[in-house]
Amino acid sequence: MKVIVGLGNPGRQYASTRHNIGFMVVDELADRWGCAPFVSRFRGLVTEARMEGQKVLLLKPETFMNLSGEAVGEAVRFFKVDPKDILVIHDDLDLPPGRLRGREKGRSGGHNGLKSLIAHLGGENFPRLKMGIGRPVQGSSAAFVLQNFAVDEAEVVETMIGQACQAAELWVRQGMLEVMNRFNREGEPPKNPSA
Repeated sequence: MKVIVGLGNPGRQYASTRHNIGFMVVDELADRWGCAPFVSRFRGLVTEARMEGQKVLLLKPETFMNLSGEAVGEAVRFFKVDPKDILVIHDDLDLPPGRLRGREKGRSGGHNGLKSLIAHLGGENFPRLKMGIGRPVQGSSAAFVLQNFAVDEAEVVETMIGQACQAAELWVRQGMLEVMNRFNREGEPPKNPSA
């Protein structure tokens, strides 16, 4: 079994914010895969799919970003999932909008959602897909991540979400090393990574 977690904050007021890019990707995956509607479980919203002959759980924690690990921990303990079979999709201030970067493991980098996951999963050894949101020109990062994407970023963000879905599908099929080989490059990642 695989678990794909999108990080974000619940509530309509946060739906289009930079911090919620993980939720956006998981929603798009559910649409692409024809999943049943999300239901409340594990202190989050979940739905399931089958891909490459295995179950894939899509999870959006409803505990707010800073407590994301509480929801993920509950799901992982229930299904007895190995951390290497969890893909966490989250925003990253250090990448420009439009860029993706896969990692097999790593520290939180100051991201409070990842800090919570590390605490509740007992370590840093879980794959993650970082989504570039850029840094504010002025003002605090905390306020910036809770802002909506700018209108002129819409096309870049839409493309990035599509590429993140391709990366997530590739992770299910072939693992994070293949995702890193295809997406962790300067410039644009390939349009069809399964080719």
